[in-house]
Amino acid sequence: MSDIIYTVEDRLYINLTNRCTNRCSFCIKFLQRHFQNRYNLFLGKEPTVEEVLAQVPDTELYSEIVFCGYGEPLLRLDAVKEIARSLKEDDANVRVDTDGLANLFYKRNVLSELQGLVDSINVSLNAPDAKTYEQLCRPSLGPNPYDAVLSFIREAKNWIPKVTASVVDLPKLDLEGCRIKAKELGVPLVIRPFYSDTYVEKRAPA
Repeated sequence: MSDIIYTVEDRLYINLTNRCTNRCSFCIKFLQRHFQNRYNLFLGKEPTVEEVLAQVPDTELYSEIVFCGYGEPLLRLDAVKEIARSLKEDDANVRVDTDGLANLFYKRNVLSELQGLVDSINVSLNAPDAKTYEQLCRPSLGPNPYDAVLSFIREAKNWIPKVTASVVDLPKLDLEGCRIKAKELGVPLVIRPFYSDTYVEKRAPA
């Protein structure tokens, strides 16, 4: 059975979709079916807004409620907005983890639609330059997806109170270059762990 709600420490996560605009070579969904050997985040079908809200427990139990699963949550923008609106009625702290390509996908500024609904947004920068980004993230959108991510981060600061960029600590990735890029963008950089042991054995096909 698929899990649409899961927890990590004191945070509650919402798994809305398995669809994504990238096919990152290091993505954990290509490494293991069960996240933390506990949650099956492969969805048989995408949950409705009502199904998600029915499973959300007391929001006061969690420091954050995060839209993040085995896909890109902003591909379900309307669902994110509707669920977030309901969560904010209970004064929940709402975060979205995203690949930063939503504006390119929708061909409009969707960040303005998240104002007042989302407290923080974490954007997967993943690389210090366009060439590395395309090699690692294998985006399906164009043109210039890396530039679209940078633009998304800059624009997010106009609408979302807290904006961070993140990278995965991959072997040979220029982390210093990523730090410099984040500094240029004016946002903190979060370095996420790389699950190297499972990656070697279960590398995603090219």
